Amino acid sequence: MKKDKIFVLDTSVILHDHQALFNFEEHDVAIPITTLEEVDTFKKGGGDKNYAARQFIRALDGLTEKQTLQNWIPLGEGLGNFKIILHAGKLKDDAKSIFDSNTNDNKILNAALCIKQEETSARVILVSKDINLRLKAKSLNLEAEDYETGKINTKELYSGIKIIEDIDPDLLKDIYKNGSTQDTSFLGETLKNNHFYLLKNGKNSILTFYNPVTECLERVEKSYTYGVKPRNYEQTFALHAILNPNIKLITIQGVAGTGKTLLALAGALEQKNKFDQIILARPIVPLSNKDIGFLPGDASEKINPYMEPLWDNLKFIKGQFSENEKKSVAIDEMLKEQKIVITPLAFIRGRSFSKMIFIVDEAQNLSPHEIKTIITRAGEDTKIIFTGDIKQIDTPYLDEQSNGLSYVIDRMKGEELYAHITLEKGERSELANLANLKL
Repeated sequence: MKKDKIFVLDTSVILHDHQALFNFEEHDVAIPITTLEEVDTFKKGGGDKNYAARQFIRALDGLTEKQTLQNWIPLGEGLGNFKIILHAGKLKDDAKSIFDSNTNDNKILNAALCIKQEETSARVILVSKDINLRLKAKSLNLEAEDYETGKINTKELYSGIKIIEDIDPDLLKDIYKNGSTQDTSFLGETLKNNHFYLLKNGKNSILTFYNPVTECLERVEKSYTYGVKPRNYEQTFALHAILNPNIKLITIQGVAGTGKTLLALAGALEQKNKFDQIILARPIVPLSNKDIGFLPGDASEKINPYMEPLWDNLKFIKGQFSENEKKSVAIDEMLKEQKIVITPLAFIRGRSFSKMIFIVDEAQNLSPHEIKTIITRAGEDTKIIFTGDIKQIDTPYLDEQSNGLSYVIDRMKGEELYAHITLEKGERSELANLANLKL
């Protein structure tokens, strides 16, 4: 039987998506035995990759039953077949010899070269999240590509904001006077829930958002929140979403210095009496991708450098008030009573979140599955805020199109409980703005 395409999966693909095996339509999928061995090393632990490894192994076990993995096994109706590539055999081009190394990557390359040599009528394509492995494959005249399933077109990523010029000045006056309007036909589009609009006519403008509860376009006013005042209309929209009790999930995307985390924290403090706890968390991505256990010191000493940016935002807000001022004292009391907690995301894995504001900083370093896991643990009266910059990915095998923040923005847009704001204007300093623009 002639085969059209055979996709060979690298370990990184399986750890990114444990269902990857079933996402190649009618085409066949091959898995090098080295990939299976690498997946096995990840099966123990509570992390996202550990979960993916266990789920993948269970899926393989369910498919094979009494069959051997060296034969092509059907994946299911409408899908192709799969098998394990056990030995590379004698190869015309041997990656281990060419690259002078017996690494697992070179073993996976040899497995793909082996099946290409055996299945001469098929296009054999190595699929990997590892850019360097794809480059090495191409240097051996082996087709290679990234795993595209679930990738988001970030060129058209939802921004949450639209600017509309030349609005009738009388309409602007009416919205300003009445605070809202039910007639939204002048916008000329189907409105998305909790979408924000900057309506302009010359120098006159008004900030609005579409409220799905009242089904009206409502005026948005600037608010001074726990010592933090929005410096532009984008920040005003973001703070409005954070303070809106009907919005339970918020994403704020923007480059460094746009005020993402500061706004989230200030908005959370403003609502402190409505929630039992405020948790600020961020994923730890150690330098050189070494496990945090390699770092010197106890647990606290290991994680403190990674949490410092969150503490800086809290110190900034506290610094807006004198030491004995009511709001400054309130922050100290909340920290003492652990009503404000700053922690690595891994330290609260597995918890359920009820009646709290949960702020996740650097959310672009999370996978789509990790983002989903966090949201599905939200209990009653909980608000979750994700902040991050999709252009600043520190996690291997994630990129601008495949990270969890891009994923949730794309999938949740228009939902009644969700709002998103993209912050583009930096407010940290002229120097930070220049760096974001020129570097």
